[in-house]
Amino acid sequence: MSSVSPHQCPSPDTNEAGVQPHPPKKFPPALLFLAVAAGFAAVACPAEAHTGTGLPGGFVSGFLHPLSGWDHLLAMVSVGLWGAILRKPLLIALPVIFPCMMVVGALMGMLHFPLPRTEIGIALSVLILGVVIALEYKAPVWLACLIVALFAVFHGYAHGRELPSAADPVGYSVGFVLATGLLHLCGIGIGFINDVERGAFKGRYVVKGLGVIIGLAGLVFLWQAVA
Repeated sequence: MSSVSPHQCPSPDTNEAGVQPHPPKKFPPALLFLAVAAGFAAVACPAEAHTGTGLPGGFVSGFLHPLSGWDHLLAMVSVGLWGAILRKPLLIALPVIFPCMMVVGALMGMLHFPLPRTEIGIALSVLILGVVIALEYKAPVWLACLIVALFAVFHGYAHGRELPSAADPVGYSVGFVLATGLLHLCGIGIGFINDVERGAFKGRYVVKGLGVIIGLAGLVFLWQAVA
């Protein structure tokens, strides 16, 4: 009776063709925690972000302010989420470009540079970002950067008009930028769901559904801005 060589026995980790299948991608628990935390923070602070002019606090007020309005929160999360869908280099570039261009927009607001219909620009940012996420639009690097930079100016401008009334403008700005970066990180974390496929669960459809919800929210903001 002939013996079978160990090299002739297929490994339990290989298929019939002898090729080892790719392991399913896992969603990082830490990023999931951040995404959930941002959601609870948003529910806890449902006020509109751009309706007030008095900013009495410093770092803490600046940190909480991006969480106090759905328009800003959804835009920040969407930037990270779209970057995660587009992958490198936009995974890193988009969350860096947005805060930088927000600073430019804030300076424009502080200097009273004319930028009409700011609220419409903010509403369009949520609408368009939701659409590109829902459609999984693979924009060229230059176009994705241009879209995000343009919308960042509108968001920064809205807050720049309010910034001079803050008791501690520097502390407020630092807190605001930090919170914005964390919201981008939450969006990136949610974006990892896009690659998860386990049985009947298809993560990309969850992400597309989130894009639809974000886009619909953008339509509501746009209607409110033009009403």
